[in-house]
Amino acid sequence: MLQGLSPCFTVLVNASTKDPSEDDEVTNKLASTKNLDDLTVVSFYKFADIPDYTTKRQSLVDVCGRLHVSGGIILAAEGINGSISGTKKAVAEVLESIQADARLANLRITRAPASYDEVGSDGAFRWNHVRVRLKKEVVPLGVPGLDPANKAGQYVKPSDWNELISDPETVVIDVRNSYETRIGSFKGALDPKTASFREFPDWVDKNLSLKGDRPRRIATFCTGGIRCEKATAFLLDRGFDEVYHLEGGILRYLEETQPAESLWHGECFVFDRRVSVEHSLVPGTYDLCYACKKPVNKQDMASPEWEAGVSCPHCFHHKSQREKDRARARQRQFDILSY
Repeated sequence: MLQGLSPCFTVLVNASTKDPSEDDEVTNKLASTKNLDDLTVVSFYKFADIPDYTTKRQSLVDVCGRLHVSGGIILAAEGINGSISGTKKAVAEVLESIQADARLANLRITRAPASYDEVGSDGAFRWNHVRVRLKKEVVPLGVPGLDPANKAGQYVKPSDWNELISDPETVVIDVRNSYETRIGSFKGALDPKTASFREFPDWVDKNLSLKGDRPRRIATFCTGGIRCEKATAFLLDRGFDEVYHLEGGILRYLEETQPAESLWHGECFVFDRRVSVEHSLVPGTYDLCYACKKPVNKQDMASPEWEAGVSCPHCFHHKSQREKDRARARQRQFDILSY
């Protein structure tokens, strides 16, 4: 669910150490409520100077566990990045707890409705289960010395985005990875075709930093905005003066922009069970290959290279037979447990 994660150093903590039957009791109770339309998925982030970030882990675990809020949160010295799900009231209380620290006030938040399927016992967000990770960066770019909290590009509201990217003097860059860009993007946007966000600096240095041929104005966009904060900080550090990014990311644009006025083409990959969304954040048509965690469509799943939980056309030739055998055994176990 979280954007651009990498295995820097990680501490995983479950919100609950109770017997699994207690989780089932909570799940059944919530499933029986008449207010399932009150469920929500919230993504949030903020760059801030938090040298004591390791001390915040347990309190976050505790508050999420108490309120039966699930999902994942990353803490680093440079800020916070998370995606959680639960009832609107419970999620609001978690956000209030986080923002009680003045350094994390005014989080950048994206909300979307959720169904029980997304947050129930089989969902991507399981009731009573949250992971709080401690990492070197909330979104890893691998470039030391950047300060997105104080030096990043200018925000552009979704209502002003079309005008900016329609200007021929504007170079528009999709800073997401190739498995995301292939299912949707803004028309005319440059696609760096990166496999991870860490490859973006090298792409910039090779493609945009040539003397005498540097773009005058750059506009960047990503899923929810966090990668653009760091990408624009990097671009400013490289000497580009006029740098912008879409406020709230693609998700805010799709939420606020009418399809008839939209310059977006395709669907937007999201890091949760929905897999992709369309305008108004309606769940899209893509599924997920659980072997490579990349989106697949009906055509992909009709391929002889598709095997649920084992491979898809996008990873079939990149996985060894040993990896496929392991995945196949794991999928059999999952099928038995789900029967």
